Amino acid sequence: MSEKTPAGKIHAGTSGWAYASWRPKFYPAKLTPAKFLDYYATRLNSVEVNYTFRSQVTKKLLAGWIAATPVNFIFAMKAHQGITHIKRLRGAASRTSKFLASLEPLRKAGKFGPVLFQLPPNFKCDLARLDEFLEQLPRHLRAAMEFRHPSWFVDEVYERLGRANVALCQAESDKLETPDVATADFCYLRLRKANYSAGARKKISNRVAEATRRGDVFAYFKHEDTPEGTLYAERLLTE
Repeated sequence: MSEKTPAGKIHAGTSGWAYASWRPKFYPAKLTPAKFLDYYATRLNSVEVNYTFRSQVTKKLLAGWIAATPVNFIFAMKAHQGITHIKRLRGAASRTSKFLASLEPLRKAGKFGPVLFQLPPNFKCDLARLDEFLEQLPRHLRAAMEFRHPSWFVDEVYERLGRANVALCQAESDKLETPDVATADFCYLRLRKANYSAGARKKISNRVAEATRRGDVFAYFKHEDTPEGTLYAERLLTE
């Protein structure tokens, strides 16, 4: 009997691509910034866009991103701070709807991945507010919640996320690590530690392979200053 193939696909990358400091270790030495995304997409199949946290994308900007990437490339988008940091999820239905509508070109192009709702570190667990927010999310949306206050890491939260098929973002940094709890039919990883040893990367690879048994995996490494994150993500796709 043949071994059962994984149910999901691995989407790996970093949280951005516009970094000249990645030359020449990742980008070719003479590659112009205008061609960074085109080149990035030849080696990685996804990116987490932080731009949308502070700014609204235009149709022209999205058209450029769509044209620069192949058909199987996926954009994960960080939700606007107006939803997560200003409204802090309360009464955010209108803002969320407008935000998602602005990303419609990506959906039509088949390149729209999960939306990450990253909460402020000082935002403590509020079950009533979470209930209100989850209720207004479109059922078809792949959404991930990144909690950065430890009070959220409780069964009552996991149960609510599970009922809504919203992923608990598996975030890790040198300051905080999210419990490894699956709450959706896909997995969302934010790998933010400054460095990962060969042994640590092997553990991540095994963890991702296991997660594909449940569905697609979206994994994004730290991106600032140095290109190591891009190289880690590339190995995750090729190992």
